[in-house]
Amino acid sequence: MLKTRVITALALVALLLPSLFWLPPTGWALLVAAFIGIAAWEWGALLGWRAASRIVLGIATAALCAGVALVCPDSVEFRPGSLPVLLVYGLSTAFWAGVLPFWLRGKCSLGALSGLAVGAVVLLPTWLAMVQLRALGPAVLLGVFAVVWMADIAAYFAGRAFGRHKLAPSISPGKTWEGVFGAAAGVVAYGLIVRATAGIELLAPLPWIGLLLLVTAVSVVGDLFESLLKRKAGIKDSSNVLPGHGGVLDRIDSLTSTLPVVAFLLMLLLPPA
Repeated sequence: MLKTRVITALALVALLLPSLFWLPPTGWALLVAAFIGIAAWEWGALLGWRAASRIVLGIATAALCAGVALVCPDSVEFRPGSLPVLLVYGLSTAFWAGVLPFWLRGKCSLGALSGLAVGAVVLLPTWLAMVQLRALGPAVLLGVFAVVWMADIAAYFAGRAFGRHKLAPSISPGKTWEGVFGAAAGVVAYGLIVRATAGIELLAPLPWIGLLLLVTAVSVVGDLFESLLKRKAGIKDSSNVLPGHGGVLDRIDSLTSTLPVVAFLLMLLLPPA
């Protein structure tokens, strides 16, 4: 299993890292559209859809994202002050930060139409954010990825070392509050180091720490949400397209919540183009 995971990880790095730095904006948007299409196909599995319906959903989602990139080239650029884009990110942020915490507590289920609507809110802003944050520079997108990776790594080790109090035992029995606090500490430390070394001055130190804590909380919510859906669907992984890692959704569960929220905050903090 470890060998399979390593081979798959290396293959993904070999594909995504050069693409991140060298593909033109539209090419990157189309590549991400393909991945989001696979994620949509997996989303259909979480909703219990049949194979044919899942394929249609995946193709339609990828085609929609690709169509937006090709027909509206400006969509691949990050333009603070763009009202339609701000609304997309704002809706996503309201969903993750305002709706999902109560949803997880109530363990609500999704029907066919509600599942389709929630899937759109989860996946489409993720595609847009992954495209537009990269337009600010590959280092910006990698930096957001690193926040999520830091949260996962710190949560894992803090949970293993100190975990005693379960975070959501009926959703994800392995997660603990100690792991969440470890994730928050790791992200804040990482964020302060990046702020000092990169000269980031979007916010004063205290608001910057608050933003980092918000992003950490949102990443945890995103992870728990997919865990809840998989538990309700009775499956361990969203698919097996990434041997040793599960599916695309399993790899981007925290990113689906984090990327649009970060993009929304940057839309508010950066001066209009």
